[in-house]
Amino acid sequence: MKAEFSTLELTKNTANSRFELLVEDQQPFIEYKERNKKVYLIHTEVPKELEGKGVGAALIEKTLTYLDQNGYKLVALCPAVVAFIRRHPEWKRLLDLEQTDIV
Repeated sequence: MKAEFSTLELTKNTANSRFELLVEDQQPFIEYKERNKKVYLIHTEVPKELEGKGVGAALIEKTLTYLDQNGYKLVALCPAVVAFIRRHPEWKRLLDLEQTDIV
């Protein structure tokens, strides 16, 4: 993660079922569903103005860190999250056992 994003605080917006960051007055997010200590990451969205700056990777990494620190298992349904885990296989440890073969 780029140093400029390391201090940004991840927000778990339970009302909208989104993990969010605030970057340059924009709000990238990951939509999720949660059930039985499993978090299903469904869709990642980064505003066009922030694309190509590493914001998506920072958002995903911060979300995975949150899941890890809070004892959740991950079901990665979002293609961006799956691609991130393929590039960073150390995060495979969070995957729900039923999903380990897709990443």
